[in-house]
Amino acid sequence: MRMSHSTFTILLGGNLTVTDRLRDAVAGSRLIAADSGMRHAVALGVTPELWVGDFDSSDAALIAQFPGVERQAFPPAKNETDGEIATAEAIRRGATRLIFAGAMGGERSDHALQHFFHAMNLAESGLDVMLAAGDEEATPLLPGNGKTLDLPRGSLFSVVGFSALEGLDIIGARYPLDNFSLPFGSSRTVSNVAEGPVEFHLKSGRAMILARPYDFTGA
Repeated sequence: MRMSHSTFTILLGGNLTVTDRLRDAVAGSRLIAADSGMRHAVALGVTPELWVGDFDSSDAALIAQFPGVERQAFPPAKNETDGEIATAEAIRRGATRLIFAGAMGGERSDHALQHFFHAMNLAESGLDVMLAAGDEEATPLLPGNGKTLDLPRGSLFSVVGFSALEGLDIIGARYPLDNFSLPFGSSRTVSNVAEGPVEFHLKSGRAMILARPYDFTGA
């Protein structure tokens, strides 16, 4: 899928499985690597236009593989994560859509959790955001901003509320919902099954759609 130059992929240090779906998602986008996220550039066969961070988790061998990439170095003692710095630079360069590759899992659960909150905040600012691990994807769902995800039939997905939810619609799933109220902390919307493309709507609250397009264990 061809993308405009307003789409940026931010390479983060979490887990990443290179899949055809991931390759299609990032194809044509501009790329910025955040510190050790540069290792994903090797796996994806891409060259970012910028590499930012304190480089405390990037070894000399990785740095030597990308001698021509512009680097912006920051001290380890700073107020933002490397991912936030990369995001701010992408927005400065005109990003309206952001794909965070390597935003899930990894050695730091605090970083992974922060990526979810950061993505939600960016979505509330009007940016189109997706987090990707190759075998898993996450998309913020906000009121009045419906989403349709092109998921394989039989694949798993969940809707996780970041607050109490009102007026939640799930269309095109094994367990559809219509104008549903979900209490905060409820697991009611965990482990649903796509019947094809799935449509989501929300009247109030904040949620994250987590999809596993290669997981058919619920079929």
